[in-house]
Amino acid sequence: MKLFRNILNTVKPHFLEGGKLEKMYPAYDAIETFLFVPDHTSKSGSHIRDGIDMKRTMIMVIVALLPALFFGMWNVGKLHFNAIGQLDISFMDAFVFGAIKMLPMIIVSYVVGLSIEFAFAISRGHSVNEGYLVTGLLIPMIMPITTPLWMLAVAVIFAVIIGKEVFGGTGMNILNPALTARAFLFFAYPSHMSGDKIWINTELEKGQKLVDGFSGATTLADLASGIEYNASLVGSYINGTIAGSVGETSFYAIMIGAAILLFTGVGSWRTMISVFVGGYVMAVLFNMWGATELMSLPAPIHLILGGFAFGAVFMATDPVTASGTNKGKFIVGFLIGVFAILIRVFNPAYPEGMMLAILLMNVFAPLVDHYVVEANIKRRIKRSKA
Repeated sequence: MKLFRNILNTVKPHFLEGGKLEKMYPAYDAIETFLFVPDHTSKSGSHIRDGIDMKRTMIMVIVALLPALFFGMWNVGKLHFNAIGQLDISFMDAFVFGAIKMLPMIIVSYVVGLSIEFAFAISRGHSVNEGYLVTGLLIPMIMPITTPLWMLAVAVIFAVIIGKEVFGGTGMNILNPALTARAFLFFAYPSHMSGDKIWINTELEKGQKLVDGFSGATTLADLASGIEYNASLVGSYINGTIAGSVGETSFYAIMIGAAILLFTGVGSWRTMISVFVGGYVMAVLFNMWGATELMSLPAPIHLILGGFAFGAVFMATDPVTASGTNKGKFIVGFLIGVFAILIRVFNPAYPEGMMLAILLMNVFAPLVDHYVVEANIKRRIKRSKA
């Protein structure tokens, strides 16, 4: 690290005021503060001493995402080889195959997204926003593995510019950028975001063919089409050895990430718990009705299928687009869980539901906070007059 520090100190004068690369200072500042703790201090107002800044917070979220990412890479390879009849594939062969398919998506996401972030930072003369450190990894993790790279790049451009920068950048956006990217692709290119041919990589080499009766449909898609729930597959549902978006299938891996976020204080336990409670309550109510397979699906299974757990842990807890008040976190989280199951059950064409539920509550979170604050003010005024 001393070598990097010396290099940065050598080139820094060129980026300072009066230097040849003065306009590129935001780019230099982003690299320096990513590698080293910044020495910036507040000039007025309250002073808060803390050992962590936004970049370190974002990096902690990335660490929490790694279990789901690594499992997803292995699962991509496992499902691919199983689809062509190779059931005894080794762990490393499956992982390497998945990594080869996944890494280009991550690279495209970061290169395109950060290029736009740097361009806006330089044009506006402010520091590069830290938020894309997480968004750049989330976007490919919530996409089907078969998503074309050019399509992913278009979605990233849309998410960063329309979903974030037009509102003023990180901290000002009203919608989760990663979910904005997925929503854009879902409505712009629906054939690449739904169906049973997008979740498992079925690129065949010479002499290979798919096994008889192969189906790449997700469990939720099967249930939505009327296929009966199979209780013997619960272990696969929890482990995540099923078709789905790369980072969303393994409940175990997601819970490891949740534990990391909660232990470090980065994630909100109020939001996480209330999302699961809301989803469970809604699922229990549908169980009483039981008119379709999705309505009859046991409530706990609803919480581990699709993107429900991933959304509850990594999307609903986004500090920018989620509720900012403690009571609001409970309310918004609960409603996200409720709406996710509602959409899943009543819209068989889109049995996932979590994406739309979170985006919907992103819009209403400021309103919820407003009424929570107003209620607190009225209660304090009433108490002061007592």
